[in-house]
Amino acid sequence: MEHLISPAHSMILGFIPGWLISFLYVVVGVGIFSYIIAKRLAPLVKAAPDNSRFADIPARIYNVLTVWLAQIKQPRYMFAGVLHIMIFFGFLTLGLRTCSLVVIGMFPDFALPGFGPDQPIGAVYNVVKDYAATMVFFACLVAAIRRGVFRPARYAVPEKYGHDHTGEAVFVCCIIMGLMVTESLFEAALVAAGHDAFMAPLTLAWAFSHMLGGASHGVLQVLHVAAYYAHNTLFFFFLCFLPLGKHFHVITSLFNVVFMRVQRGNIKPVVYGITAEGLDDLESFGVKKIEDFTWKHMLDFYSCADCGRCSDQCPANLVKRPLSPRFITIKARDYMFKNYPLRGEMKKSEPLVGTIYEADEIWSCTTCGACEQECPLGIEYIDKIVDLRRGLVDEGEVPQTLQKPMKALSKRGNPWGKPEKKRADWAKDKEFAAECDVKIMDNGDTSDNLYFVDSITSYDDRMINIAKCTAKILDAAEEDFFIIGKDEKDSGNEVVRFGEEMLFQQLKEQNVEAIKESGAKKIIASDPHAYNALKNDYPELDLPVEHISEVIVKKVKDGTIKLKAIEDSSKVYTYHDPCYLGRHNGIYDDPRSAMAAIPGIQMVEMEKNRDRSLCCSGGGLMLFYEPHEEERMAVLRVQMAHEAGANVIVCACPFCMVNMEDAIKVAGLDDQLEAIELTELIDQHMEK
Repeated sequence: MEHLISPAHSMILGFIPGWLISFLYVVVGVGIFSYIIAKRLAPLVKAAPDNSRFADIPARIYNVLTVWLAQIKQPRYMFAGVLHIMIFFGFLTLGLRTCSLVVIGMFPDFALPGFGPDQPIGAVYNVVKDYAATMVFFACLVAAIRRGVFRPARYAVPEKYGHDHTGEAVFVCCIIMGLMVTESLFEAALVAAGHDAFMAPLTLAWAFSHMLGGASHGVLQVLHVAAYYAHNTLFFFFLCFLPLGKHFHVITSLFNVVFMRVQRGNIKPVVYGITAEGLDDLESFGVKKIEDFTWKHMLDFYSCADCGRCSDQCPANLVKRPLSPRFITIKARDYMFKNYPLRGEMKKSEPLVGTIYEADEIWSCTTCGACEQECPLGIEYIDKIVDLRRGLVDEGEVPQTLQKPMKALSKRGNPWGKPEKKRADWAKDKEFAAECDVKIMDNGDTSDNLYFVDSITSYDDRMINIAKCTAKILDAAEEDFFIIGKDEKDSGNEVVRFGEEMLFQQLKEQNVEAIKESGAKKIIASDPHAYNALKNDYPELDLPVEHISEVIVKKVKDGTIKLKAIEDSSKVYTYHDPCYLGRHNGIYDDPRSAMAAIPGIQMVEMEKNRDRSLCCSGGGLMLFYEPHEEERMAVLRVQMAHEAGANVIVCACPFCMVNMEDAIKVAGLDDQLEAIELTELIDQHMEK
C-alpha cells in the first residue's frame, strides 16, 4: 500500500506547504503564550522580595521529587488523587511525543536521540505512550463526569464568592481528551495505510487502526494530516488557555513546589533582610494591597488547582466561620487578573481588606496549619493571614476582644494582666514544694535545663497543675532543671500570629535576655505553643528545645521513669493532637508512646488524628477572640472522641485542655467523657 504523505510534505488548500503552516503554528503559539506569561509575571516583579526561597537546595530537591513528581499528597483524597496521578504521569510520558510532533510538522524524519522507531528505547516508548494516552483519556472522561455530574461538595462555590469553575474543569478535560484522540488517530492512520509499527493492544491507537482497516488511501491521508493539525491546534490553544484560569497550576506547580517552605512552624519576618531594630524605620507593616505580598505568595495564587482540599480540612470553614482558605487564594488570583489585564493599562491597587477580604475572615483563622498540610502544591496560607493581620494592626483595626489581652501582654507580659512576681507562685505552693523542690532563677538558682512554663500554665488556676506535674516528671526523670520566674514573659507564639509584631519582638527580646543570662543549654516545654515559638521563632537562642512528651518517652525507655498499671482498666483513652505539636512540629508518636507505656491502658484513635487532627480553636489568644460560628470546634472534637468509644480525651496542651473541658459540658457529655492532660496522666501512674 502507498505510504501517506507527512504533514510537512502535504499541501494545505492546494498551495500552502505543510511545513510552513507548522512553522507558523510554533511562531504564533509560542508568541501568544510568551506574551500572556509576561503579563502574568508583571505583578510578581512588583511584589515584595523573598530571598529565603533560594536557601536549602537539598530540601527543595527533595520536595520536587516527593511532592511534585511522586505526588505523595494526592492519595489523601484517594479517588480524585488516583485520577490526578494517572493524568499527571500520562502527561509527563506524552510530553516527549508532543514536542516531537511539533517538530515533525516541519522536519518529518525528526526523532529525539535514542527515540527513533528502529531503536529499542523508541520502540518501548511508543508502546508506553500509547497506553499513557489511553489512560489519560479515560481518566479525564471519569474526572469530567465526576466534576460535571456528581459534583463533590468540596468543589461547590457559595454565591458570595462568585461562579464556580466546573465548566472550566470539564472543558479542560475535554481538551486533554481531544489531544489523546488526535495523537492516537494520527498514529493509527499511518498503521492502517501500511506503515510498519507495533500497535499496543487495547489502546486508543490500536482501536483506531482496526476501525480504519478498510478505509481508502485518500481517507487515511486526510485523517492523518487533519489529526496532526487538530492536535497542534488543541495543544497551542491549551498552552495559551492555561494561564487564563485555575489550570495555570499545570505550568506553575513545579516552580511553586521548588520554592515552597522547607521550615515549618515559623512565621516570615515583616520584611526579609530587616532586623528587629530596623522595624521602627518601616513606614508600613504587613500586607494592605496586592503588591505587598511576596512573589512566592503571588505564585501561590496562580498555582491553586481549586481542588478545595484546604477548605475541606479547615476547622474554621467546618464550623461556618467567615473563612475558606480556598477563596483566600482564588479571590486574590482573580484580583490580580483584573488589576493586571492582558490588554490595557494596569489598575491602581486598592486595600485588600474591605475590597476582596473582610476583617472577620482574616481574624477567623486559628493558624492550625491544616490547609497547608493538605495542599498538594505547597501553597501557604498562615504567612499570608499573618501579613494581612499585620496590616490591620498597623491601621489600628484589632478586634475589641483582643485589645485587652494585647495591652496586658505589653504591660505585664501575660494576657491576663497578672503581676510578674506571681508567675512562679505555683512552684512555691507549700504542699507541692514539699514534694518537688523547683529551682527558680529569681533566687539565683539555675542549671543546664530550663523548663519554660509560659503564661497559661503559670497563671490559670486549673492549668497550674500541668506545671506541677511537669516539674514532678522532670524531677523523676533526674533532670536538673530550673524555671525563670518573674522575668519570664509570654513566649509570644500567638502574639506574632495575630500580627502584633512589635509586641512580639518586645516579649522575645526580654525572654532571650533572661535565657541567655541563665546559661541554660537546653529548654523543655510542656505547652506546644511555647515549644513552637522557642524552637522556630527564636533563632537568636540556638538552643535545643524538647517537649515534655519526648523527655517522658526517653526516660521510660532507659528505665529512669517507671509507670504502674492503669488505675481504671475499664476506661478507654484517645489522644488529641495539638496543632503546634503535631502539624507544625511533627510530634505525633511520642505522646502516644508515653501513653502506651502505661501497662493495661486501652487506646483508640478519633476519626481525625495525627496530621488531620481537628483544631480545638484553643490556641492562645483565640481563647479571647469571639468569632461568628455555627458550632464550636472543640464541641465537634469531643463528639468525635465519644463516637470513637473513648471515655477520656488526653491532651498535650493547656489550651486544648481549657477548650476540651468546656466543650464536654457544652456537648452534655459530662457523665460519659473527661479530659486529662498528658503530664497529669503520667504523673498519676509514675512509681514514686
